[in-house]
Amino acid sequence: MPPQTSAVAPADLEVLREQLGRPPRGVVGVAARCVCGRPTVVRTAPRLDDGTPFPTTYYLTCPPAVAAVSTLEASGVMRTMTQRLAEDPELAAAYARAHEAYLADREELGHVPEIAGISAGGMPTRVKCLHVLAGHALAAGPGVNPLGDEVLAAVAHAWRPDRCTC
Repeated sequence: MPPQTSAVAPADLEVLREQLGRPPRGVVGVAARCVCGRPTVVRTAPRLDDGTPFPTTYYLTCPPAVAAVSTLEASGVMRTMTQRLAEDPELAAAYARAHEAYLADREELGHVPEIAGISAGGMPTRVKCLHVLAGHALAAGPGVNPLGDEVLAAVAHAWRPDRCTC
């Protein structure tokens, strides 16, 4: 079952425009919110209005969260995580399940043949984008995306979902 997604209000779209510095595209719901109510993660359509396939179903939008995850990415942790996937069959299996959950959530929004079987963030065999993994973990909740959960734990000193930093 996909994560709970709330409807997008006009005020959410204004906040998203502010957060992103551009008009939001393809937003179909808010998948996670800050404790203050502002969007943290949006759920996006698998095909944008202009016809472009868009595999990133869960898009991290909260600027302090994005900044914290960007700092973690800059440390090169993706390489270490990818290596761990190759060495730890249990982690690899859990990450593969996260990939399947991501695909199922996206498929619920519509089938796009060009991206069939392709999730985001490098799943299921590598780690390419920590923002996607964090967004998925925030939307789906703990235990669904193990590496997304690790990302959130690693940035907790700078950003946490239970404390407003908007």
